[in-house]
Order: sequence, then structure tokens, then C-alpha cells
Amino acid sequence: MLHYVTTNEGKVREAEEYLGDDVASVDYDYTEIQADSLEAVAADGARRAYEHVGEPVIVDDAGLYLDDFDGFPGPYSSYVEDTLGIERVGRLARREDATSARFRCVIAYCDGEPFEASPEPVDTGERRGQDLAADDRATATTDETVQGRDVPVKLFTGAVPGTIVEPRGEGGFGYDPIFEHDGTTFAEMDAEQKNAISHRGRALAKFAEWFQGRTA
Repeated sequence: MLHYVTTNEGKVREAEEYLGDDVASVDYDYTEIQADSLEAVAADGARRAYEHVGEPVIVDDAGLYLDDFDGFPGPYSSYVEDTLGIERVGRLARREDATSARFRCVIAYCDGEPFEASPEPVDTGERRGQDLAADDRATATTDETVQGRDVPVKLFTGAVPGTIVEPRGEGGFGYDPIFEHDGTTFAEMDAEQKNAISHRGRALAKFAEWFQGRTA
């Protein structure tokens, strides 16, 4: 059984499209680190989740990247959404003529075992201290409750390009109303349409292809 650390059943259904029915959601609440990359955040979460569950797990992290703002808000997307709100982010991007954007997602997989070489990167925990924000870096060096920090984690990324627009649509969540792809915002798409082209779907597709060989 593959355990997906999420309480979002929509994510589980999307994962099942690529992985079949052998996926179960896990409601595991842990303190998410602040880091300069989605990869570091997801890898740390996967290690913590594997320690908690004791069986193969996947964790995802996603963010909105504004190309002309050096990728901001990126890994800080949730914080920016909570503090500024998506409409302010949209207005800022449009005012600065910085509307080129991408959604990125990282799927992090951990089963406690090493990985054979493949194109997808492996986070071994060695670069974790470099990626952490200052407060989390200090905690990471003293927190003895987090075991297995060096357990390898396999990473799979997906991205979809788009444009920041005036909010449209009633569906989706987060930045979906201001993110337009091929003339339609994510909030205007139904679940099937969005899953077919989403950043998470693209990351899951890569993971599913690799995972089939892992479990064969």
C-alpha cells in the first residue's frame, strides 16, 4: 500500500488515475519547514511521514512561480496566499506586467531503501541545511526528535505554464482563479480537465512510470 500524506480526497483521486486503487490517504499533521525550494520542503515531509507511517509514502508540495519575479512566491506560495491573498498577488503581477507564470509540483517518495540511478534526483538530506530558512536551519541542527534525516527521498517534478489574469471561475482552490492556461483558468476547469494538464498530474505521471519498475 502506498500512503499519500494528504487530507484532500481530490488529490487521492488524481493519484489513483495514475497509480490505481492501491493508494490510501494519511492524515498526518507535521510542522512544515520553510525552505528556498519545493524539493527541500517535500523531501523533509516525506522523511517525517515515513518515520510516522513506517511504509512507503508520498508527499507533495506545490507553488506558483512568477517568472519575472525570480519565481516568487514559489515555495512560499501558501504563506503569501494567507497573508496577501490571491487577488493582491494577481494585481501586483498585472501592474508590473509580470504575468508569465508557472505552477510547479514536487512529489517526494520515501520507503526507507536506497535508489538505483535514474534521471530523477534523490535528496539524501545532505543539502537540507543549505536550503532551510534561518530559523528552520537552527532547529534542524538541534532537533533530536527527527530521526532518519539522511534517509534518501526520490523526487519527481511537474510544471505547467500559464498567465496571471483577473480572477475567473468558481472551482479549484488557491491561485486557480488567477492562473490561465490555454485561455482557461484552472478555476474554470472541471476536475477531469484540470487533472489532465496539471502540474501535479505531470509529476504523478513521472512517479507512476518509475514506481511501476520499483514494485515489479
